[in-house]
Amino acid sequence: MHQKYSRARESRAAIQKLHVSMRHLFIRGNYKPLGVSGESMMESMLSLRPEIYGSIADAERVELDGLLYIFQRLPMGIEECRFINLISREGLENSQIPPIIPAKRRRNCFRLDKEQMMIEMTRGRSDIYDVLTHLTFMYVESEKIRNNAMDYKGRLKREWELLKEIIVKDQQNKPFNKERAYSYLSTLLGRTYDETAEAAEKFGSEKGVNSLFEIVYHLGRNSMNEFFDKKDREITFSSALREKVGHHIYGELWATNIKNMLVKHHLDKRPIHIVSSNPHSVMNSLYAKAAAEKEFKNMNLEDIAIELSKEKNGKLRSKVKAYALKNGMLEIDDISGTNIVVQIIDTNKINPTKLPSEIRWNPNEKEAKPVILIMDYAFGEQAFETMDELLKPIELNEDKQKMNIHSVSIMGKAGILTGGKGDIMIPDAHIFEGTADNYPFTNDFSKDQFEGRGVDVYEGSMITVLGTSLQNRDILRYFARSSWSAIGLEMEGAHYQKAIQAASRIRHNVSPDLKVRYAYYASDNPLESGQTLASGSLGISGVRPTYVITEAILNKILE
Repeated sequence: MHQKYSRARESRAAIQKLHVSMRHLFIRGNYKPLGVSGESMMESMLSLRPEIYGSIADAERVELDGLLYIFQRLPMGIEECRFINLISREGLENSQIPPIIPAKRRRNCFRLDKEQMMIEMTRGRSDIYDVLTHLTFMYVESEKIRNNAMDYKGRLKREWELLKEIIVKDQQNKPFNKERAYSYLSTLLGRTYDETAEAAEKFGSEKGVNSLFEIVYHLGRNSMNEFFDKKDREITFSSALREKVGHHIYGELWATNIKNMLVKHHLDKRPIHIVSSNPHSVMNSLYAKAAAEKEFKNMNLEDIAIELSKEKNGKLRSKVKAYALKNGMLEIDDISGTNIVVQIIDTNKINPTKLPSEIRWNPNEKEAKPVILIMDYAFGEQAFETMDELLKPIELNEDKQKMNIHSVSIMGKAGILTGGKGDIMIPDAHIFEGTADNYPFTNDFSKDQFEGRGVDVYEGSMITVLGTSLQNRDILRYFARSSWSAIGLEMEGAHYQKAIQAASRIRHNVSPDLKVRYAYYASDNPLESGQTLASGSLGISGVRPTYVITEAILNKILE
């Protein structure tokens, strides 16, 4: 037991060291991944061995699931670039350079030339640290590829030369023998033929991600150029980015835009319920049945949701959205840079007779019907910035008008420590990793409200981590088995609660009786092999917990 706790302490120290290093380098403005500072970060990562990066600490085997995970979140072609610049919103979006938007992370990126990539960072420190963590992992793996491509005398192996020929053929759309190519590639990856072929198929089926052949070649090429020709890779942070981070510039623009929309449509004095969730589950729950009565006849809400989640039903999803926009829903596309889409639903314009039977409606006509404000998921510290700004009063002609906010409901994705993928977690406290900060609260949800719905439900404290991609089993087991008794981990809870408590108990911008509701569904189990975030999304199995929570939120609001 003592040894396990020692390993957990080592891991926590490595995370702290990584964050101190990243903060220092951010303030400095630039660093070289294979310079002194960059190598220190790589050593901390290798000491930490995060679960999401699998075999990062193996000196020979390249981690394939981890690479796919990061390239889904980094701009396409970044593996080719020597120079990576992290910038704020500085006007490039108005240029003729086409933006590159990563498959699984909404942000603008711009490829200036063959060697330089610009990544727009508008979500705050957590997002910057997340990108730096992914880049550090990318450089660790690139060094493995270079080592695997060289023999003990420092000469390039035959497999590397043959990979170069395959890349040329691929770029010219000429056919090549895939089986031979996988065999050459397996040597450079330190993996078996089967592992290589399976990974290559996964990369090939992902939109917005280059082929595994290209990624391996360009990662290895840049590493060799630095090793043989001293062509250093470099990461820089623009002065505008360093000036703006931490000052709520994007969050304030975002919140002001929302408040202006509420005033414009005369919704600002109505009871307002804030919901942080994905931008489709609330809309589908309230509008899908009415929008497509024939298609969804005799279907329950879960079956409707499953149909709408199928890739082939794009027209049906468009039909639901078009109906919603004509019947009380406003959508605010983000122009501030937060990348958080907002929907405002005026329930006064919803026909209660066309709601699914699972949604309970209060027919009391004397009460003002609620306005539901749905915000897409925030990212880490961005949750504090956005919620803090949203809960501030509306400023009208030098007057300040407090918003009539009745509740804040948070539906989030989280890693579970006590169950499996698809289970539900109901927290009673958020504990911020690496500090003594803790936020106990009275959750308007309880475990018994979710039982009997075909999902396992757990109740207890949750850890708000500095980054999900930095956790390893030793840390997670410590949180789960020590007196913290944590049931899961996520990235936003403590930040949301910090903003809510400040607004309700110190600043008095909202009522101290404000209802708070937190419920998370398990997107992964980082303690189980094959169940980390790198193993892929929940798919259809994520529909039930998502809609069980959505239904519970709506019934609390509408009853």
